[in-house]
Amino acid sequence: MKFENVLADINGFGKFQKMIIAINFLGRFTLPCHFVLNNFIAAIPAHHCDISSLDDFLNLSQAERITVSIPVETDGSPSSCRMFAKPQYHLLLNSSDATDASTVPCQDGWVYDNTTFKSTITSEWDLVCDRRAKNKATATIFFVGVMFGAIAFGSLSDRFGRRIMLLVSYVSGMLFAVASAFSTTYVMFAVLRFFTGFCITGIVIVSSALCVEWVDIEHRKLVGVIDSLSWTFGSTVFAAIAYFVTDWRWLILSVTSPLILAIITWRWMPDSARWLIANGKLEQAQTYLKKCAKINQREDFIHTLNEETLSTIVDKEARGRTYTYLDLVRTPKMRKIALKTGLLWLCIATTFYGISFNIAGFGLNIYLTQFTYAIIELPAKLSVYYLLDKIGRRSTEVGALLLSALCLGINIVMPKDMSAARTAVAVIGKGFSSASFGTVTLYSSELYPTVVRQNGMGYNSFMGRFGVAVSPLILLLDEVWKDLPQVVLCSTAILGGLVARTLAETRNRCLPETIEDVEETQFNTNQKA
Repeated sequence: MKFENVLADINGFGKFQKMIIAINFLGRFTLPCHFVLNNFIAAIPAHHCDISSLDDFLNLSQAERITVSIPVETDGSPSSCRMFAKPQYHLLLNSSDATDASTVPCQDGWVYDNTTFKSTITSEWDLVCDRRAKNKATATIFFVGVMFGAIAFGSLSDRFGRRIMLLVSYVSGMLFAVASAFSTTYVMFAVLRFFTGFCITGIVIVSSALCVEWVDIEHRKLVGVIDSLSWTFGSTVFAAIAYFVTDWRWLILSVTSPLILAIITWRWMPDSARWLIANGKLEQAQTYLKKCAKINQREDFIHTLNEETLSTIVDKEARGRTYTYLDLVRTPKMRKIALKTGLLWLCIATTFYGISFNIAGFGLNIYLTQFTYAIIELPAKLSVYYLLDKIGRRSTEVGALLLSALCLGINIVMPKDMSAARTAVAVIGKGFSSASFGTVTLYSSELYPTVVRQNGMGYNSFMGRFGVAVSPLILLLDEVWKDLPQVVLCSTAILGGLVARTLAETRNRCLPETIEDVEETQFNTNQKA
């Protein structure tokens, strides 16, 4: 007997499933905010050396003090990192007069322009000039936490259950995020951001599996797209939040606060009946299935939800066994799935974030840019909803990656002076890359069996976050050859498309429950459930 047969009896997409999706949508809102938070809390405002301690016996205005104390850059703006060793009063007579006066690094800190941001960690701890590397390190530290959190929560949710680990992720993520807003030193902030990333990544890992495991085959693609749209929604709303909250501490608190509602609504979140059955917890699974039948107004089928019936879904030998990441590579077909999906996630994440970090500016301020980047994803993900069933998961994934590669290739050969056209192509490329990201979460979750699904998704997420960390390094290759980053990203997208082409189609297929299901099944793209 298949679990899908049970879902068919009690309605695989009724009020019960919609409740799960709504609760998860709320909990996932904070994730994209934290992922792009560094663009705002670590923004570098215009700044110059603090000259307030210099003697002023001439009663100069602030502009005149800057003129005699700070050299100018080639664009005419005051230097951000250096000042004259001694005041150059002759510049008051001719400020454009070239001078060979010696300069020194800023001696008494910096003064920051607060027009756009009231406060950032940059201005808080002077993360500029020779300390600028620390500023960029905060994002890397966060994503390293996300990488290891994905591995940890993937394994823990397969061992202890989806529901309890979702709560752990909610509570721990909120506590570390709030604590980071009260950091008094840079080191304290960096450590807390690491643990924030480590903990909140459990939300996306666990919630995605919960949604997929509770809905029927027909609606799995809808759930996958809704999960993806929650990311777009969070990114879009975040632009408005950041616009009105310009202090970095309050911004962290603002984007973390929705987790309070997520914790409150968690009490209505069921555990995965699939996972409970696969782990021999038939009584608990029966309780949730009966609740599902009651809410979905299928009480007539409650009498069929007995432990004897549920026990036939998974073999006795598989029930109660503890699974680890090693089970992803113990058997031939599982090993191939793990290798291919891991490489696919790495290629997709590298391409997506490489394009995101390298899109030419629109001439907009930082808030409009954030909004534009987010809203671009909407049509891409809506098209995925149509294509997932029309042409299948595999074809959608392959097509999105190859079209991303095409856009990257066009920008390599397009003349550099055609900035508007290059920007438009880059935006289209980001849309295709977003479509590939929106597809891969659902696709890969359908490939893994229930008993190791969270281990598999944790491993995939780890590979994806590794791609996030690598993409900024790829962009530094422009020092070797201006177009080398585009060539590498284009090649990565093509590689991802080739890897996706070798995966099995999962459209209209029952989810595998055990590793044996995967090893014994001959995947056929035309097979129906």
